[in-house]
Amino acid sequence: MAEPHAETTAGVEHGAAAPHVEPNFYGLTAPMFIGLAMLVVIAVMIWQKVPGAIGKALDKKIAAIRDQLAEAEALRKEAEALKAEYEAKSAAADGEAAALLDRARHEADALLTKAKDDAEALVARRSRMAEDKIAAEERAAVEQLRATAADAARRAAAQLIAERNDAAADAKLVDAAIGELGRR
Repeated sequence: MAEPHAETTAGVEHGAAAPHVEPNFYGLTAPMFIGLAMLVVIAVMIWQKVPGAIGKALDKKIAAIRDQLAEAEALRKEAEALKAEYEAKSAAADGEAAALLDRARHEADALLTKAKDDAEALVARRSRMAEDKIAAEERAAVEQLRATAADAARRAAAQLIAERNDAAADAKLVDAAIGELGRR
């Protein structure tokens, strides 16, 4: 048993490092096995048409992305159209609001002018009514004063007549009035 050990150490000096020998299988080393395995995997992938399947999958993915981009573009255009429509509606609403405000101001001015005119007419009508009432009261007071003056004059005249005329003068007056009536 010492012999095999002697073979391996025969060429090696004492204290020197042994040369490194790579393991192999029928002359194939580990890197060769890796390369061969890679070639087999690539060959199987080509035989099973994996690159075509990958290409088809990528084409499908590209088509899906294109469809999404087209849909996004359509949505963007629709959003821009909606934005333009709402901006137009907003501008129209602003114009209508300004027109309504202007119309409201004109109506308010017209109402204010009409109210002033109506108030002035009412004041004038009330003044006329007051003046007419005052004039009527003045006429009534003048007529009452005349009636009072006439009554006072009648009483004064009756008193004067009574003082100046006695019963004999009255009898003469009555007889003269009756005589005059008889001649007619």
